[in-house]
Amino acid sequence: MTELEMVMRKVENDEELTVEEVTVYEANVKPVKHVYGKYGTLAKQYLEEHAVGKYWGLIAAGALPEYLHGIDRQADELYEIMEKKLSQNEQYKRTGNFMEDARRINAMQKVIEEEILAEIVYVA
Repeated sequence: MTELEMVMRKVENDEELTVEEVTVYEANVKPVKHVYGKYGTLAKQYLEEHAVGKYWGLIAAGALPEYLHGIDRQADELYEIMEKKLSQNEQYKRTGNFMEDARRINAMQKVIEEEILAEIVYVA
């Protein structure tokens, strides 16, 4: 049995590792790097700065990545729902004039983003 196999067996059995074994483990096992979307990243930053207790609680429970990916999913769903609903509103309907349509789309996106931030991201 190789040194790596022995270390991996110890890790699986929740046994303590020596400093040398930790070095072997870290050299061979790549950490999982989570990539979050816009709203998951904003939620993480908000938790770090304004809801430290909840942030460390999620980290301790190993639930932070799942929580932040859930924020991204909820934001995407809310964006789609609100875009469908608001695009039917006369205020945001397309006119055929490029500049006016761009202004209306930007205004609609701003309303949607404010709602996502208020209802999903900045909630502790």
